[in-house]
Amino acid sequence: MQSVERAFTLLEVLAGAGGELSLSEIAAESGLPLPTIHRLIRTLVDRGYVRQLATRRYTLGPRLISLGESASGRLTGWARPWLTSLVEELGETANFGTLDGDRATYIAQVPSRHSMRMFTEVGRRVHLHCTGVGKALLAQLDDKEVEALVRRTGLPAETTYSITDPDVLAGELRKIREQGFAVDDGEQEIGVRCVAVPVLGIATGFAISVSGPTARMNDELIDRAVPLLKSVARGLAADLAST
Repeated sequence: MQSVERAFTLLEVLAGAGGELSLSEIAAESGLPLPTIHRLIRTLVDRGYVRQLATRRYTLGPRLISLGESASGRLTGWARPWLTSLVEELGETANFGTLDGDRATYIAQVPSRHSMRMFTEVGRRVHLHCTGVGKALLAQLDDKEVEALVRRTGLPAETTYSITDPDVLAGELRKIREQGFAVDDGEQEIGVRCVAVPVLGIATGFAISVSGPTARMNDELIDRAVPLLKSVARGLAADLAST
């Protein structure tokens, strides 16, 4: 079991790097000893999950593509009817995201029918502290987990409205836990507003959101959206638990 866990750690380190790493860089990022890394990397290379470049550096391998497409396709197909119902009711783009290491990853989206609308590529990874989905995911963690994550990633400012103070973030997460929803008010992209709720009752962290231009995503729409999002989140959780 330890070898399996360490192999996944190496894959996550390579994914987080967004490019290529040397063995020494992998060791620095993972905290694992070089002999262990070398043994596991050779196995992952042989299986196609990691690729060794001519420079003797390493990157993710092509075999992960089919696995990712399979998982994404299943989750997208499962979530799409629920997201579609939100778009039909509210008129804005609906998103489904999951906790992915220290980031949030969008795994499904149904776009608004408006010509001016929010669009996020499925598979895009974003910071947790400055997105609606991300804050709804962070609120599912305990305070110690949040503190450790912030130490690793910092709180980079995507816009002038992004939260950059750990104490302010802690207060925001307490509020989210109490009210059951998170709001991103131009914190990731200026002019875009988003409201998100956690999908509870399943082992892995998920969240859903509705997002759109600030001009349309007013307080009245958010007040309408919250109960609908919570209802859809319960339906999604029940669906996933039954599969």
